[in-house]
Amino acid sequence: MASLKYMSGFGNEFSSEDPRCPGALPDGQNNPQVCPYGLYAEQLSGSAFTCPRPTNKRSWLYRILPSVKHKPFTPVYCGNITESWNEVEPDPNQLRWLPFTIPKSLDKKVDFVSGLNTICGAGDAKSRNGIGIHMYTCNTSMTDRCFNNSDGDFLIVPQQGNLLITTEFGKMMVEPNEICVIQQGMRFTVDVYGETRGYILEVYGAHFELPDLGPIGANGLANPRDFQCPAAWYEDRTVHTGYTVINKYQGKLFSCQQDFSPFNVVAWHGNYTPYKYNLEKFMAINAVAFDHADPSIFTVLTAKSTRPGVAIADFVIFPPRWGVAENTFRPPYYHLLGTSTQPLQPQLQTQPQVERNRIRISILVPSQRN
Repeated sequence: MASLKYMSGFGNEFSSEDPRCPGALPDGQNNPQVCPYGLYAEQLSGSAFTCPRPTNKRSWLYRILPSVKHKPFTPVYCGNITESWNEVEPDPNQLRWLPFTIPKSLDKKVDFVSGLNTICGAGDAKSRNGIGIHMYTCNTSMTDRCFNNSDGDFLIVPQQGNLLITTEFGKMMVEPNEICVIQQGMRFTVDVYGETRGYILEVYGAHFELPDLGPIGANGLANPRDFQCPAAWYEDRTVHTGYTVINKYQGKLFSCQQDFSPFNVVAWHGNYTPYKYNLEKFMAINAVAFDHADPSIFTVLTAKSTRPGVAIADFVIFPPRWGVAENTFRPPYYHLLGTSTQPLQPQLQTQPQVERNRIRISILVPSQRN
């Protein structure tokens, strides 16, 4: 959608207000006694209040009705979403899974949430440490319901079909060859345009960051200016039949009902936002001498652990590039990566077929044998 507007930058201090309500953003205050237009001020925190300034994540939202104005949450069927990694026996072999079949809309209507399937993972959301890897297959848009992940961040990688993602901060159109991150606690809904499939990397207790460049220098890999954050957009809509909010909490799904759209944020400011990135803008760094560099030079985003230099997970791509080197086989060398994720669907574990996508994507999970 060419009409959608974005703000550029990674982790910047942004501010935005819907042009339909000029002056909706309070001047010089976060929480005035009376907000413009009678709006409600809410702070969405992505970190502890007392975190050092460089790691403090928060945004102020100014909405028509408070987000807590809903009926109590009740458990709902979780489908193929889980974080119970001990349900299957561990398998140290190299494993891949076949592409998930996208259900036909004539047979069954499946939206983004009902089409989530957990593949593997490690750790758990309760201890705020670990990851989950999911796939989504869907054929219809979410209608009068949204999703909210209280466990961690979703890094969404479309493989087939465009996603129009509406968040409390605004709208984003995410296409194949792009990625987007919906951070913990942010409500969103997904519209699709036919049969749609993709991948999700979920991290618990950490947020995605740009990797340190080190000897590479000041420029290279994913540039901060190429990340895009949505501009404010709101709808003031009453839903008499009920609007469903689905919450993922400690690996389980819950739902509640309210009679209004949750996307009623007229203005907001802060540094805790959803964002998207076009993978074609990644500046590859490659070996040009006599050997092959480590795959860390292809890291787009990383979720750091408490141990310096060790990530919970790295999101890595292998884009088209010149690979000129002497005395080295130019395609990426075989890299044994000791992973600690536990696969959940052994019936799908097969040897991979050759793929010829323009960009190859990998998720690197560090070994526990250190």
